[in-house]
Amino acid sequence: LFNHDLPVRGRPRDPTQLPNVFSWPIGAAAKQSICIDQAVVFIEDAIQYRSINHRMDPRSVWLYRWYYSDICQWTLSFTIFVILVLAFIEIPSSLSKTSDVRHRSLPWEPPCGLTESVEVLCLLVFVTDLTVKGYLFGWVHFKKNHWMVVYVGVLFVSLVDWIVSVSLHCQAPLRVRRVLRPFFLLQNSSMMKKTLKGIRWSLPQMASVGLLLAVHLLLFTMFGMLLFAGEKDDWQRRERQTYFRNLPDALTSLLVLLTTANNPDVMIPAYSKNRAYAIFFIVFSIIEGSLFLMNLLTAIIYSKFRGYLMKSLQTSLLRRRLGTRAAFEVLSSLSKVAEASSQEVRVQPQYLLLVLQKVQVDSFHKQALMEKVRSFQNAPLSANEFQRLFNELDKSVVKEHPPRPQYQSPFLQNAQFYFGHHYFDYLGNLVALGNLVSICVFLLLDADRLPGDHVSHFILGSLDFVFILYYLLEMLLKIFALGLWGYLSYPSNLFDGFLTTALLLKVLEISTLAVYRFPHPGWWPQMQGLLSLWDMARMLNMLIVCRFLRIIPNIKPVAMVAGTALSLIQNMRAFGGIVVVVYYVFAIVGISLFRGVIVAPSVNSSLAAVNESVPCGSYEQLEYWANNFDDFAAALVTLWNVMMVNNWQVFLDAYQRYSGQWSKIYFISWWLLSSVIWINLLLALILENFLHKWDSQSDLHPLDGTEEATYQMTEELPFRDILEEPKEEELLEKLRRHLHLHLCR
Repeated sequence: LFNHDLPVRGRPRDPTQLPNVFSWPIGAAAKQSICIDQAVVFIEDAIQYRSINHRMDPRSVWLYRWYYSDICQWTLSFTIFVILVLAFIEIPSSLSKTSDVRHRSLPWEPPCGLTESVEVLCLLVFVTDLTVKGYLFGWVHFKKNHWMVVYVGVLFVSLVDWIVSVSLHCQAPLRVRRVLRPFFLLQNSSMMKKTLKGIRWSLPQMASVGLLLAVHLLLFTMFGMLLFAGEKDDWQRRERQTYFRNLPDALTSLLVLLTTANNPDVMIPAYSKNRAYAIFFIVFSIIEGSLFLMNLLTAIIYSKFRGYLMKSLQTSLLRRRLGTRAAFEVLSSLSKVAEASSQEVRVQPQYLLLVLQKVQVDSFHKQALMEKVRSFQNAPLSANEFQRLFNELDKSVVKEHPPRPQYQSPFLQNAQFYFGHHYFDYLGNLVALGNLVSICVFLLLDADRLPGDHVSHFILGSLDFVFILYYLLEMLLKIFALGLWGYLSYPSNLFDGFLTTALLLKVLEISTLAVYRFPHPGWWPQMQGLLSLWDMARMLNMLIVCRFLRIIPNIKPVAMVAGTALSLIQNMRAFGGIVVVVYYVFAIVGISLFRGVIVAPSVNSSLAAVNESVPCGSYEQLEYWANNFDDFAAALVTLWNVMMVNNWQVFLDAYQRYSGQWSKIYFISWWLLSSVIWINLLLALILENFLHKWDSQSDLHPLDGTEEATYQMTEELPFRDILEEPKEEELLEKLRRHLHLHLCR
C-alpha cells in the first residue's frame, strides 16, 4: 500500500527514484504537515549528529521529538547522576569527616530501603528509556545494536540483584548492580561510545608493545635475581632480601622502577658496594622506562587513536549531511517545480522557513539560517544550496558589544575615551601586579613569624584596602565609559566585577571594619567570632591573587594557550566520562576486595611506638592510614594516589601484607589502565587538539566586517578542513536503505 513504486524483485531500480509514501489520495494540508514535521526531525538529527534510522510515522515523530526534548534529556541525565552518586551514601557510607582509620567516627548509615527506593526509581526510568528507544528504532535495528542488547542485560541483572538485596533486608554480601551502574553513563553518550570503540581498535597495537615490555621485564628480572644471588656479602644479602627475594618481589621491584617511583632506592644497596652495578639499573630504565618502550607506546596510541578520531569525526559529518539531505528530499515533495530527476528537484524557501521556525536550535543559528533562506527570496533551493545553507551550523556568532553611552559634554566625552581605552586596562594590570608584589613581600618577611605576633598585618591590611578602593574606582569608571550592559558584555569585566564585589561586600574589609574598627598602629589581632583578622586577611589575599588572572587576556601568547586549554576541556568531555566510568568500577571492586583490611594500630600503643617498630618508608611509618577502600570516597582518592605512581610501591607492599600477594593484580591492573593507557591516551588527545587549534589560531585574523570576522568555527568538528565531504551517491544509497523512511516524493 505504501510503496507502489518500489522495484519488482530482480528488476533493478532507478537510483534516482525513492519510495513514495503518498501513493494514495491525501489532503494537501495533511501532506504538508507530515512533511514539515519529518523535515524538522531530520534537521534536528543533523544538528545533534544523530542517526536518522528511526520510525517516521506521525505518532513516532511526535514521540521522537518528545524523547529528545530538553526536559526528557535533563531527566535522564539527572537520573544517571543520582544513581552514580548513591555510592557515596549507601553502605559503606562516605559521610564522615575523615577516612583515617585511626580517627574516623562511625558514619551515618541510611536505613534499609531508603537508597534502594531511589535506585529502583532510577531503574524504572532506564526501563522507560529502553522501551522508547526500542520502539522508535525498531526490532531490526535493536538486534543489530550491541549497546541496546547489553542495555537489556544490565537492566535485567540490576533488577534481579535489587530484588535479592531487598529480600535479604539490605544485607547482601555482594551487590553486582553497583559495578554495572557506569554503563548507564556510557550508553547515553555517543561520543563516549566512539572513544571507547577507538580505544578497543587501538588495543592490538598496544598489546604488542605490552608484550614486548613484559618480555624485557621478565628477562631483567631473571638477570637481577642471578646477579644478586650471592649470600657472602651484606650488600648482596640486603639487595636480595629487600628487592629480589623471589620472582614476584623482583618483578614488582622492577615494575615500580619502570615508573621511577623507587629510583634510586632500589639500586642503592648494590651501588654503594660497586658503582658498576648501576649499569644494570640504568640500562633497564633506558630500554623499559621513559626513554624507549614507554614512549613507543605513546607514539602507537597517538597514531592509532588519531586515525580513529578522524574516522569518528567523518561519521559525524556524514550524519549531518545525511540528515539535511533527508530533509531536502522530504520538502521537495511540496515543491511545485519538482522534476523526475532528483538532481533537478528544488525546495521552495517558504517551506524551509516553516521548518526552521519549529526546529529546536539556539536563537543565533536559527536567525542566521532564516536570514540566509530569506536571501534567496522566492528562488527555489537546489540540493547543493540546501546543504551549503546548513554550514551556518558550524559557525558560532561572535558576540557584539552594546554601543557605548552618548555624552554631550566634551569633558565627559574625553573622560569616556580615556577610561574606555585599552591603556586603562594596562594601568589596572600594573596596579594588580603591584598588589601581588606587596603580598609576596609581606609573605617573605613574615615567613618565620606566628600569625598573631607581628603588626605587619596592619600595614598589609591598609595597603589592601587602598588597592580595593582603586579596584572599585576602576569598575565604576569602566561602567561610566562602556555603560552597564557594555561593561557586562566583556567576560574579563565580569570576572573583575565579581571579585571586586566579593572583596568589598562578602567577607573581608566590611567585616573587619565592623568587628575591629579601623586598624591603628597599637592594634593587635584578637579572635572574635568565627574568624580572626588574620583569617580574614588570608581570604582577602587569596581573592586578590585570583584577581591577578585578569592579566592573561592582555598577553597574546598566554591568552592563546589559555583559550586553547579551555576549548580542549570542552572537546575531551567524552574522555573524561570514560575516566569516571573506570574510576567508578575500580572503586567498587576495591571496596569489595579490601574493605576493612587496613586495621588501625592498637589504642594502647602510642603512635611513636608504632613508627619505631615498622620499616622506614612503609605504609605505617608514612601514616597513609587515610588511603583505604573502606568507603567509596576513600577508594577514589586511593586510586588517584596510585595513578600518580609516586610511592605507589607503598600501597603494593601494604595490601600485600594485609590481604595477600593476589592484591598486586588489582593495583598493577589499575596502574596499566590509568597511568599507561589513559595518560598516554590523554596525551594523544591533547597533542591532536592542541596542534590543530594552535595552527588555526596562529593564522592571520580576518578583517573586520568580513563574514570570517563575523563568525568563528564551533567545536563540534574541529578538524572540518581535513574531512572529506560525503558524495551524493552515498547519501542517496543510505536513504534508500532506511528501514522506516518512506519519502514524501
